[in-house]
Amino acid sequence: MPSVKADVVDPQGGKAYGKLLEEYEAKLDEINQGFIGDNDFKEVEDLPEKLEAYKLKFMECDRNHSGDLDMMDVKYMLEKLGQAKTHLELKKMIQEVDTTKSGTINYTDFVRMMLGNKSSVLKLILMFEEKVKPTEKPVGLPPKRDISSLP
Repeated sequence: MPSVKADVVDPQGGKAYGKLLEEYEAKLDEINQGFIGDNDFKEVEDLPEKLEAYKLKFMECDRNHSGDLDMMDVKYMLEKLGQAKTHLELKKMIQEVDTTKSGTINYTDFVRMMLGNKSSVLKLILMFEEKVKPTEKPVGLPPKRDISSLP
């Protein structure tokens, strides 16, 4: 039996992993505070709520918690939305947003993309995410109709 504690190496949970997630979230919260204090974004309605939603989406898609969305993270995000893309399309999407030329999207780039005026393919897909979700189907009996209501 190995002598390594399970809670130190277990990525499914444990104290060390929980602490890592707390530090990661605190780092993103700090970046959000910078956006809240930035004069360029003073006019954005519901800025704190939007930033919180962006943070949660970013954390969900950054599966290795590196602080950057690499090609596989963006692919995962888009497939989850039902928008599978090719390798070249993913690369182009990342290049549209990546200001550091690292081949990844950091959280600052992600938020600037979502809040900024410039349209990118990735932003459009994320903005219309709600439209991709199926609408609720009505339940119960259909309404009574007569001849005059037919088209």
